[in-house]
Amino acid sequence: MGLLCSKNHRYTEADAEENAQAAEIDRRIEQERKAEKHIQKLLLLGAGESGKSTIFKQIKLLFQTGFDEDELKSYISVIHANIYQTIKILYDGSKEFAQNDADSSKYVLSSEIKVIGEKLSEIGSRLDYPRLNRELAQEIETLWKDSAIQETYARGNELQVPDCTHYFMENLQRLSDANYIPTKEDVLYARVRTTGVVEIQFSPMGENKKSGEVYRLFDVGGQRNERRKWIHLFEGVTAVIFCAAISEYDQTLFEDEQKNRMVETKELFDWVLKQPCFEKTSFMLFLNKFDIFENKVLKVPLNVCEWFKDYQPVSTGKQEIEHAYEFVKKKFEELYFQSTAPDRVDRVFKIYRTTALDQKLVKKTFKLVDESLRRRNLFEAGLL
Repeated sequence: MGLLCSKNHRYTEADAEENAQAAEIDRRIEQERKAEKHIQKLLLLGAGESGKSTIFKQIKLLFQTGFDEDELKSYISVIHANIYQTIKILYDGSKEFAQNDADSSKYVLSSEIKVIGEKLSEIGSRLDYPRLNRELAQEIETLWKDSAIQETYARGNELQVPDCTHYFMENLQRLSDANYIPTKEDVLYARVRTTGVVEIQFSPMGENKKSGEVYRLFDVGGQRNERRKWIHLFEGVTAVIFCAAISEYDQTLFEDEQKNRMVETKELFDWVLKQPCFEKTSFMLFLNKFDIFENKVLKVPLNVCEWFKDYQPVSTGKQEIEHAYEFVKKKFEELYFQSTAPDRVDRVFKIYRTTALDQKLVKKTFKLVDESLRRRNLFEAGLL
């Protein structure tokens, strides 16, 4: 009898402990569920090369702990790959122009430079790139400074030359140092095509989350073959941040060299706007790469792009830059209202001029986005 009572007592203790653990698990699940309700879901969309991933990295630097030393070191191979790939594009481009261009003489390389070019082009064709050292950096610098390569670089829009080219080529000695560790700026310039989905949770108010919203930002690949992965993320989105690289009006797609990048962006924005699940979703349009746009638009007229064919320059200098920017902004505004059904016109739509590499501007922009979304939440709750 005493043994039976003892066994029952042990079972009762075990059951109580198990029940307490189950209750704790339930409590945590409920806590997480309540916490999730207060997290705003943001979707970062745009065509390939629109600057989405740079915005994403800026958020990590601005509103999280940034990159630790191991993460910074992981970008060494990426940056070196960017350099080898870029110098190959420029060398191969100069050979093509020397053969086929009407003014071919300015793209002709000397025999000595050709030897260097062939070597670097072969390295740029590999799947595994060697670590950049001083000797290779010197050869790349020699090729980069050649007048034929500079003439080729001036036509970079025809060759898929990346935006990071000038920055990396002007820092070759530092990037090839045996003890090189990338800086935050190097990481922002580093180009890696986003595949799959990456996410980050942050508050524009920093660690003091009680005074601001908490957001979960999703970044997905912008190239055409990546867009099928977007659909499953479309539910429950507070806001879509759509990146449009306004400097790319004279460039073609990496994946389709017959298609103008700005026309592709227009069609993609139109498609996203019409998605049924975004009926009440706020839209934040980032007209990105303004720094490149303002340098380009005085040299390359906007009307080279089919979508902007009705553009007429009116002035010069800063005045013309502003006129061109306002024209592009108006085109996107018209597209938004043309593509938005009457029952959706009350959703929030804001346009921001951005340069993803400018940390102060990105910080200011996200503070404005946060303010717009908080006002929207208060309005929907009947508090405004």
